[in-house]
Formats: sequence, C-alpha cells, structure tokens
Amino acid sequence: MITTNQPKIFQGEIVAAVSSLPEGNMKEINMPSEVTINVDRDREALLKSLGIGLDQTVLANITYDRDDYNRYHTVNPDDQGKGILPGTDIEVYDALMTSQPGVALFLPLADCVGAILYDPTKKVLMVSHLGRHNIEQQGALRSVEYMKDNADIDPNNLKVWLSPSAGKENYPLFAFDNKSQQDVVLEQLKAAGVSDANIETANIDTTTSEDYFSHSQYLKDNSKPNGRFAIVAMLK
Repeated sequence: MITTNQPKIFQGEIVAAVSSLPEGNMKEINMPSEVTINVDRDREALLKSLGIGLDQTVLANITYDRDDYNRYHTVNPDDQGKGILPGTDIEVYDALMTSQPGVALFLPLADCVGAILYDPTKKVLMVSHLGRHNIEQQGALRSVEYMKDNADIDPNNLKVWLSPSAGKENYPLFAFDNKSQQDVVLEQLKAAGVSDANIETANIDTTTSEDYFSHSQYLKDNSKPNGRFAIVAMLK
C-alpha cells in the first residue's frame, strides 16, 4: 500500500486503508479463472497485512442492475465472512455500517468514490459506495442520514475520508454541471451537516494515476488493466 495515500484523519482510532495496483485485483469481474483465484489470494494478503482475517470481513456487494442505489445495512458479527469467504454470499448494499469492533468492512472500487465515515463519540463506522448512480440519488447525504437514524450520530462529529476516484476531466457528472464525483459528494456531505474540517480527500484521479485501477479508462482504450482496488475499515 502507498503510505502517503492512506487515510490520516482518523489518527489511528480505527483501521482504515486503501490498496493500490501492486496489491492486486480485489473483485471478481467476469475474468478468467486464474485471475479469480488471484482475487481471493490478493484479498487475503491485503487483509492479513492489516491484521484482519477473511472470517472477520464483510463485502460491500455492488451491482448496477437496479433503480435503487441507496441500500444500506447494519452489520453484526453474524455477517462476518459474507461475500469474502469462498462459497458465501451477501445481499447487494451500497453502504455497510457497524458498531462492532473487529468487524471489517471491505469495498472494491475503480473510479467511484469510496467513503469511510466514523463517529468517534458513538464509535460507529460506515463504508459507503458513491458512484454516479448513488450520487444522483443523494447517496452521500443519505449515508449520513442512515447513520443518524440508525445509530443516533451527530453529523458534526463525523470524520470522513474520500478515496481516490475519477476526476471531472475524464469523468464529469453531466447531471451536476460537469463537476467531479468528489466535488458533488463534498457538497452532499456538507448539506448533511458534516463539517468541512472533518473531511479528508485523497485528491487522486484514478483515470490518470498509475497507482489505481480505472474501469472507465479500461473500457475507453485498455490503457489500464481491468480490476478493482479496495478500501477497508474496522473498529478496533
């Protein structure tokens, strides 16, 4: 993992990390079987480097064959291993929330914004997928609202980190005056009551960075390999 690109805003209170190309592909995406095997290997190696086991981890399972992109789930210890351990499945959720220490939340990405939201007062953690579909449905704001409604958090106490994502030059959001995903997510977080001082952004464009997968650039001209990096977060 690239040390300088890791989340800093949480100051070690939680486990929070982002992988990069050298750590490998973190999601099965209709690829040859030998690459699928490597996904399992690479996930396990990434988690092991963070002191986390596969059996502690829950996958944020993202699909695009639906109309509702605001599906959230409160994770409990019974969910551990779902979507990550071989032979296990988990429902489709755009964000996972937990208040259980030792439960790791795992979100594969390749252009979309991945947000880690943490309330140090309530000890509540969320990982949220914020791509174009989610953003058009106010996904960042609704993520905060879910935490507020289901964990009684105060948005002003939230600390938020936003992952590397596609910038507006190669991936503008036409529904938002060609702004970047990250710009619109920031607007939605602030509208939800999150303090600007409590938001850290990675400021890395996945479409131009050599360190991260970019699905849009893969589709455009195969200038990048097909794959996903991942963000991981866990309460200690």
